[in-house]
Amino acid sequence: MTASAPPISRPGTAGGDAGYTARWWHPLPDGRLQCDLCPRHCRLREGQRGFCFVRRRNGERIVLTAYGRSTGVCLDPVEKKPLNHVHPGSSVLSFGTAGCNLSCKFCQNWEISTARSTEVLSVDAPPDRIADQAARLGARAVAFTYNDPVVFAEYAIDTARACHERGLLAYAVSAGWICDQPALELFGAVDAANIDLKGFTEDFYRKVTGARLRDVQDTLVRVRERTTAWLELTTLLIPGLNDSPEEVGQLAAWVVSALGADTPLHLTAFHPAHRMLDRPPTPVATLRRARRAALDAGLRFVYLGNVRSGEGATTLCPGCGQAVIARHGYTVETYELDTAGCCRHCGRRLPGLFDADDPGGGAAAFPWRLAPTEW
Repeated sequence: MTASAPPISRPGTAGGDAGYTARWWHPLPDGRLQCDLCPRHCRLREGQRGFCFVRRRNGERIVLTAYGRSTGVCLDPVEKKPLNHVHPGSSVLSFGTAGCNLSCKFCQNWEISTARSTEVLSVDAPPDRIADQAARLGARAVAFTYNDPVVFAEYAIDTARACHERGLLAYAVSAGWICDQPALELFGAVDAANIDLKGFTEDFYRKVTGARLRDVQDTLVRVRERTTAWLELTTLLIPGLNDSPEEVGQLAAWVVSALGADTPLHLTAFHPAHRMLDRPPTPVATLRRARRAALDAGLRFVYLGNVRSGEGATTLCPGCGQAVIARHGYTVETYELDTAGCCRHCGRRLPGLFDADDPGGGAAAFPWRLAPTEW
């Protein structure tokens, strides 16, 4: 990576901290500007930055200093997002920026999410160039990930538009802590999303993530009911905090009721990181118990992640029970859907995004670093 590339400029705006004029804010009677992107509603005086760091007041506007500045790019298999019902085996160009609007104690990308400079490990990567490079590398889609695309929503929306113009798809990987209108615009711009449902108590959300459960539930319902994006969920199970079968069962029952039984849920293993180094990794047995609780609550597709386990990697047809997508790690080994995404054994169509080009056979994940010479 390099930090020497000049900041991005767009017509009618200045580059870098001078900035891309953000959306979703309004002036207050006391002279401050309130950001309306997420439920923090940061109120800024001149020169102040929001909690996410990448939104800053500059004169009589709020600017997004991360616009066009990527901190990392990697060609991944779509299963790594994770999205198990979206063009299995295909390649995805993943990228993110600095900043985040949550404060998760367990964050595994904390170097990026807590970065206090948009220039740290970042390069000039405007939307058209991201989409062009994805097409050049043979990726099926571009994913907004590593940090939360909520904080760079304008950049993500413009990149999704550039992808669609080139026949590519766009995916968002998010914690879903966002206000109503920006949520509809961000998730309405993408083809699929994986949103974290990090736990199922307000106490956990407040103490461990700095966000609120109710707000995230509202986002999930908005995405399901008011956008066309395919939705999958992820819950990281942390020993002693959110991993009991009872809580997972309650979470899954809510998903069935509010989002539907066909909503895939990924239960993933915690590994000590950032400010949560005092807890052990999640045992495989805990994941298996949690998966059983989620299935018993009525969910049809429950996967296990961050562990090597035969259980919880394969997609079973809900009609006949046959294995229709068998995976080893992130590689698709068996694919038993026809060109319409229907089970070859019983004809039932699986929920998700499938077509005649699936699968890609398991894209190999390898880091692809941007450099000024590549732009």
